[in-house]
Amino acid sequence: MTLTELPIVDLSLVDTDPVAFRHALRSATHEVGFFYLVGHGIDRAVRDRLLDTARDFFAMADTEKFSVEMLASPQFRGYTRFGGEYTQGAVDWREQIDLGAEYPPLDAGEDAPAFLRLDGPNLWPLQLPEFREVITDWQQRCSALGMTLMRQWALSLGSPEDVFDAAFADRPSTLLKLVRYPGREEAADRQGVGAHKDPGVLTLLLVEPGKGGLQVEYDGTWIDAPPVEDAFVVNIGELMEYATDGYLKATMHRVQSPPAGTERLSVPFFFNPALSSTMPKIALPPELAAHAPGVTDDPDNPISGTFGENMLKARLRAHPDVAARHHADLLD
Repeated sequence: MTLTELPIVDLSLVDTDPVAFRHALRSATHEVGFFYLVGHGIDRAVRDRLLDTARDFFAMADTEKFSVEMLASPQFRGYTRFGGEYTQGAVDWREQIDLGAEYPPLDAGEDAPAFLRLDGPNLWPLQLPEFREVITDWQQRCSALGMTLMRQWALSLGSPEDVFDAAFADRPSTLLKLVRYPGREEAADRQGVGAHKDPGVLTLLLVEPGKGGLQVEYDGTWIDAPPVEDAFVVNIGELMEYATDGYLKATMHRVQSPPAGTERLSVPFFFNPALSSTMPKIALPPELAAHAPGVTDDPDNPISGTFGENMLKARLRAHPDVAARHHADLLD
């Protein structure tokens, strides 16, 4: 099949034609792994407020951004300056702030899984009084959307609607990033963020209107995925590949830097279960199971059904400076 653009899935069909919605959702994520989600019900004013908040953060002086730098956070929360994150060993050219779901750190003992270290507080920029309110509101809205999609996926795959609920019932480990990609000359290395798969369940991506750069791998080629009016870009992560034995497959994607003299803002929200949760392997109907090739076998990137194992692996690789400062015992 030749593909030149991502499919569009309309969430409003859940109320008017749920069977058609589930078919569209399943097809898009089985065949491509990415789609545009329209009809999601989040007003433009709410989205604009979030992007304005991102602009306000990145407009702060470097000294103010450095006051919430990720290097101070064992939980990998906070600001990362240009060149501070890596994908497949290469530098990503962007600045960002990572903000996760906040829980008290677990006093689980020295024999507890290392990934439990990732629970903890965010680093909030005190210079922006409304920042925390705006971010928390967005996290709540996206979490509700994520749970709706999980239940619709369950039904579309022949399982009970609540088959995934338990994984998200206690301390779901969601993560939000505000990301700014600066423009670069055509002759420069264009890696805004390198080719990768997301380690969790699903990603809801809001991109500044009119700003391209996202590319999705399909059948050995890269497809441009520019923002669509009033739409999220949605993709599945490695945990959904695990849960469906590869029927839904996590897809490689990357971001190319924008042209010199411009910038690109984006806000990915990663909807993930609790760090200690293991996603259920669902029993697919025979007609779907026949098209489930199994989980990707990559010795350099093994996929675990336990989210914390996938997430810790990704964090240690992406932020080696934070890993060396706070988790040297995990490096070899």
